[in-house]
Amino acid sequence: MNPTAQDGRTAAVWAVVDSDIGPLLLVATDDGLVTVGFHATEAVRDKTLDRLGSRLGAEPVHAPDSPLLAGPKAQLREYFAGERHDFELPLDWSLVTGFNRQVLRELAAGVPYGAVVGYGDLARRVGSPGAAQAVGLAMGANPLPVVVPCHRVVESDGGIGGFGGGLETKRQLLALEGVLPQPLF
Repeated sequence: MNPTAQDGRTAAVWAVVDSDIGPLLLVATDDGLVTVGFHATEAVRDKTLDRLGSRLGAEPVHAPDSPLLAGPKAQLREYFAGERHDFELPLDWSLVTGFNRQVLRELAAGVPYGAVVGYGDLARRVGSPGAAQAVGLAMGANPLPVVVPCHRVVESDGGIGGFGGGLETKRQLLALEGVLPQPLF
C-alpha cells in the first residue's frame, strides 16, 4: 500500500538500495522515478529528502516495498549485473525545466550504453552550439543520474570531465559499460 498525499495522489516514496557504486537513494512519485541520489548515507539521505519535500510539496515517505519503486530497483540491479543496457522506466521530470530538461532528455534518448558524448556535442544536439558550459551545469543538476546517464558526458579533449557522484564513481560506471578498462584491483 502506498501512502497518500494531501491532494489524494500517492505521496512520493523512497528507499535506499545497495549498488556497485555504493548506496543509492531512489525516490518515486505517481509519475515515475524523480530522484536517484549517490552516497546515500543517513545524513545525505535526510538532506536530499528535506530538499525534495519542499520541491514536491510533501516530504517523501519511506516505503521500500512500494510498487512505485519495484521497477527502478529491479532495473538498477540488472544494470549493475551487466544484464540491462537501457532503462525502461517512467520518469518524473518535474524537478527539471527549460534548457536542463531539454539536454537531459536528449542525453537519455540519444547516448546509448557504451557510448560517450562531449559537452559541446550535446549542446549542438539541442541546438545551442556554444553552450558546453551550460550542458555541464545541466549534468550537475541531473536529479536522475545513472538512469539519465550524465556519466556518459565527457570533455572533447578526452578528459573524463566532472561528476556529481565523484570521479571514481564516473570511472566505475564507464568501466561497467566498457568505455574504460576495468580496474586491475
